[in-house]
Amino acid sequence: MAYPYVSDLEVRVISKYFGDPGQRRIDTYVERGGYKGLQKALGLEPDAVTEEVKASGLRGRGGAGFPTGVKWSFMPKESIRPHYLLCNADESEPGTFKDRVIMEGDPHMMLEGMALASYAIGAEVAYLYIRGEYVLCIERLETALDEAYRKGYLGRDILGSGFNLDIHMHLGAGAYICGEETAMLESIEGRRGEPKLKPPFPAVAGLYECPTVINNVETLACLPHIVNRGVEWFRGIGPEQSPGPKLYCLSGHVQKPGVYELPMGISLRELVDDHAGGARPGRKIKAVIPGGVSAPMIPESGLDVTMDFESLTAIDTMLGSAGVIVLDDGDCIVRAAKNINEFFHEESCGKCTPCREGLDWTGKILHRMEAGEGRQGDLEQLDFLCGSIFGNSFCALGDGAAWALKAAITQFRDEFVQHVEEGRCPFH
Repeated sequence: MAYPYVSDLEVRVISKYFGDPGQRRIDTYVERGGYKGLQKALGLEPDAVTEEVKASGLRGRGGAGFPTGVKWSFMPKESIRPHYLLCNADESEPGTFKDRVIMEGDPHMMLEGMALASYAIGAEVAYLYIRGEYVLCIERLETALDEAYRKGYLGRDILGSGFNLDIHMHLGAGAYICGEETAMLESIEGRRGEPKLKPPFPAVAGLYECPTVINNVETLACLPHIVNRGVEWFRGIGPEQSPGPKLYCLSGHVQKPGVYELPMGISLRELVDDHAGGARPGRKIKAVIPGGVSAPMIPESGLDVTMDFESLTAIDTMLGSAGVIVLDDGDCIVRAAKNINEFFHEESCGKCTPCREGLDWTGKILHRMEAGEGRQGDLEQLDFLCGSIFGNSFCALGDGAAWALKAAITQFRDEFVQHVEEGRCPFH
């Protein structure tokens, strides 16, 4: 049975067995080489595993792109406090669904990655924080966890190594803000999910004020392949500064939406046109959001940019979660901006004034503008509000909302002006 999120055109590493029901079972996973990376890692010193991941150049696949091995190395070497690993599976960014297909299609790969990371950082307890709406993922992970414990890949004295690890699953309650690492920590500890100021960073004072590493699902899924196949193999895929395979989520107005596994550094135009089939018949691509709705949109003329951290940063956007959302010439940018703003306003925790009040005001202006009731000075007011929110919020939610809105206004200002001057939306 073909898996609906996989293309025949892509590189197949993480997604190799997506769509094969047998891969979800531990016996099949082991027959195909599963848990060999963990076995190999357990024969090394934990610091050696960290150095190997550092040498691979693996960068976090959750959005920030921070080097994974470097993050692990921040954990204190001498500490009487326990160390913790957290897997961030709270995939709530609109346009992003790659982690879901990993957990549904190959849950043991992520669990093996969690075990590898836990061994490297000296953690004997790990938490899997997953959004509660992912019912099928939860079901399959519960089965996989049970299998891993029974087969000796989790629990006490794993594979006779003396290493112990327990993994606990914690279900989120649908709050987007809990994808932010400090808000996630608060949620696990039973408090309202709100971000905290940094420093201290989680590596120093994270879960229960103990040293903690937080990694994304896709990041963890890369680890067994790096340890098993070697650093040179991983660095042989993609550009030097952003190596390895990457899962890209394609949605919006393309002919073949889904998840595509391709090297880091592929051009956005190739991704959209050659793999996702380009625009629908009779339509032309107008803009693309390259990394989930927090990432500023790119007009069609900018699609030759490569999909890696440095290249996208250079044009004032970001790879983020690689949730690629395509807009065509039938889409209203003002409406798109309004919908994105409404999402962020709804999901704001309300802790800080710039985010709480600023997104309320931008939402009111965008709503009346899209309804044909825009006023002279509205664009200038939006510019002012974006500048007031960005850089003044407690966490990245406010920054992402303001950055995305500012880009929409900058790239498609004429369309915003048209809404005001004509007193209507020309698209609806």
